[in-house]
This record gives sequence, structure tokens and C-alpha cells, in this order.
Amino acid sequence: MPESYDIRFKRSAERELKGIPQPDLKRVIKKILSLASEPYSHDSTKLTGIPGRRIRQGDWRVVYDVDDEAAVVTVRKIAHRRDVYR
Repeated sequence: MPESYDIRFKRSAERELKGIPQPDLKRVIKKILSLASEPYSHDSTKLTGIPGRRIRQGDWRVVYDVDDEAAVVTVRKIAHRRDVYR
């Protein structure tokens, strides 16, 4: 496993960041950046039914994929917990 992963965002995930209130946004970004060193951290969950993993930050969820060969974490979706799996 690589020592550090690159963080990439799908274009839709970048747009979703703009809808997060400022106090929550800082915490969500900090959590996403922590994925560079620990994409399989103890607080991440492998999703069932759809590929990928998810982390929680307050009421917000970040869905992402990990490519170990390329050492890349791709953030697919960022949404409020009531909307994330729709």
C-alpha cells in the first residue's frame, strides 16, 4: 500500500462542496484530506450494493473509491445523510 494517496474529485462532487455550510465545509474537507494517508481508516465503511467506501463527518457523507495501484482516492459524492444514497 502506498504511503500517500492523491485525492481527486469527480466534477459533481466539486459542485456538491459548494452547497455545504461553511462550518461543516471545513470539517468535511479536513476529513477528505485525511484519506490521503489513511483511505481505509477505522471510521470508513465499505458500501454494500454499490462499489466504494464512505466516511461520515457530522450529518455529511463522503462516498469514494480507492485505487491502490495508482495510489488515488476519488471522491464520488458528498451529500447530507438524508440524500447521499438516493
